[in-house]
Order: sequence, then C-alpha cells, then structure tokens
Amino acid sequence: MGIKLHWYLPTHGDGRTLLLAGDSKQTDLLTYSHPERPGYRAPTLEYLGQVARAAEQSGFDAALTPTGTWCDDSWITCAALSQQTERLRFLVAFRPGSVTPTLAAQQAATFQRHTGGRLLLNIVTGGNDAEQRRFGDDLDKDARYARTDEFLTILRGAWGGEPFSFRGEHLWVDGATALGVEQRPEIYFGGSSDAALRVAARHADVYLTWGEPPPQLAGHLERVRELAAAASRESELRHGIRLHVVARDTAEQAWAAAEALIADADDATIAEAQTKMTHGSAVGQQRMQALHGGSRDRLEIYPNLWAGPGLLRGGAGTALVGSHEQVADRIAEYHELGIDEFIFSGYPHLEEAYAFGEGVLPVLRERGLVESNYASLSA
Repeated sequence: MGIKLHWYLPTHGDGRTLLLAGDSKQTDLLTYSHPERPGYRAPTLEYLGQVARAAEQSGFDAALTPTGTWCDDSWITCAALSQQTERLRFLVAFRPGSVTPTLAAQQAATFQRHTGGRLLLNIVTGGNDAEQRRFGDDLDKDARYARTDEFLTILRGAWGGEPFSFRGEHLWVDGATALGVEQRPEIYFGGSSDAALRVAARHADVYLTWGEPPPQLAGHLERVRELAAAASRESELRHGIRLHVVARDTAEQAWAAAEALIADADDATIAEAQTKMTHGSAVGQQRMQALHGGSRDRLEIYPNLWAGPGLLRGGAGTALVGSHEQVADRIAEYHELGIDEFIFSGYPHLEEAYAFGEGVLPVLRERGLVESNYASLSA
C-alpha cells in the first residue's frame, strides 16, 4: 500500500518561527493574543485559502485543522475552504464533549454532500483539564475516553441507515439518524494511554501517533495492533503519524532553517512553555516532553528527527529535518513500521507546502512510496 500525505491548516496563525506563528499559546489561552508585529500571519480566510490551495497543488491528499479555544472553529473553517479547493479533503478535528453525536453525524453527512465526499474526522478526546473546563467539561481522563467510546458508537450507528438507539453511562439517543450518508467519513483517532488505545482499537479507521523515534514507536504500534486484533479489527485499522518537516536541497540548509524556527525564543520563554505543558494529563504529551527534557542541548533525538518544536508547542513536537532524500529515508523507515499516513506541517505553512511538493514528493514517487496519481509541481 502506498502512503498518503496530508498537510496542516494553521487556524491559530502562521509565521517563520514558532513564536511568530503563535504556537506557544496552545498551552494557555490567557497568553494568546493576535500579535500585530512583522512576520505574523493572521488566520484569515484569505490566507488559509492560500495554504489550502498550496497543499492541493503540491500533492497533499487532505489538510488537518486543530481544535480548541486557541484557534478558529474547524467545522466552519473547513466548510468555507472547501469552496476554494477542488480535490483537497479536510481532516476536521473536534471534541466529542462539545457536540452531541447525532449533531456531529448530521454535520458530517451535510459536509459530505456539499463537498463530494471530502471530509475526514479527527476525534480529539482532550488531555488538558483547564481546556476541557472551558467547554464546561469536568470529566476526568478515563471518563472522557469512556464517553468518546459511546460517542463513536452512536456516530456510527446514526450513519447506519436505520434509527439507532443506545444508552450508555454518559450518552444516550433514541432513534438517532443522519439522512443521506452516501460516503461515511473515515475516523482518525490518537492518544497514548491505555484508555485511548482501547478506543482506537474499537472505532478508528486510522490510529494517529506523534513522531517518536522509530525504535521507540515500534513497540507502541505493536500494542495497538494487539488490541485491534482482540477486537477483530486488525485488518481494518491503519496507522498514521503527525510530524513537522523542514526539507531543503542540502542537509546543512535544512538544519539552519530548523534552528531558525526557535532562534527568537530565549531560555525563559522555553521554560515558561514547558511549565504550562506539564499541567496536562495526556500521556502522549508527557512522551513528547521526555524526548528533549526542555533543553536545547539534545534536540536531534534520532537521525533527521528534531525535537525543537516541542520546546514551544504542545501536541506534535518533532520534525523531520534534512535533505529531500534524507527526509524521504525517514518517511520510508516509518512506513516500514506500518505507518501509511503522514500529516505534516511547516513554518510558514504556505511556503513549506510548496517546498515539500517540489523536493520530497518527487523522491517518494521515484521510490514507489506514493501512488502515481499524486500531483507534483515539478512534474
């Protein structure tokens, strides 16, 4: 199976460094403001439309949007951008605690009809208690995953073509249905805790993980496969990874560009960001922070795998850095572990989408790692 390549829509803003892009604000809403300074790109519909079209033209299959109180709403943003693109699909992230499953099923069905089937769903249970409380959600982590399990049961049931009834500990419906579902959106789901893995094994089409070193990730993926096999879904569950990328003609150029992404962040800024990240309960976030320990001194944690983004941003904290060929090598190595879908991002997202499409994608195609129908600006 060839790999699928996806991009990212910076609905929190963009820039040439992580600080300019506003990424450090993910850890605390109260520090977030729209900075009016040179280099910051506000997440206007016009700018996001440029990024979406660049992703489409560069050969990416879909684009992920984040979810939270620190960025624009993913459903509304993607619905608007779908009218500015022709082929690009949208991986809409949302939290099951902020919308009812029947309404989500209706929204998804409507999106599919109006876009010709260009919707994918990223279910985000949520690992930051303070952020969850902003949505009026005070469940602990285990209860949130139990609710997610019920949510996905109802969501799939509502797409089944017949009225669906269900009563669980957290959610219930009587005759839920979503009319006109011609193509059910695939469900992408991530998380590193045991509770998250059980939900993924039962419901996900694609299990998402963050970019840990391949040897470290191998055992984690095997655990997911074991749970999927126990649920009789091993053949149905695919694997994906979320990474940043800095690819250039030479390795020296790439590493210089990577270091520039955090050059404007002093030690105090990094320490503040790291302190805020420790308040979350997400196991995956803890694993990301353990890769660098909050220090600039050990950021290349594996050949061409750089933990610099994790000094300032929560969530995906690693990047592939190197020449086009080296980045393709690492993608191939992850693919050998069983990862078929790659969600990339880069700063700024407009230019880096083109850089990947012009530089890395032709190498992947020459090696037979992507399907021949992937577009390329250099073709």
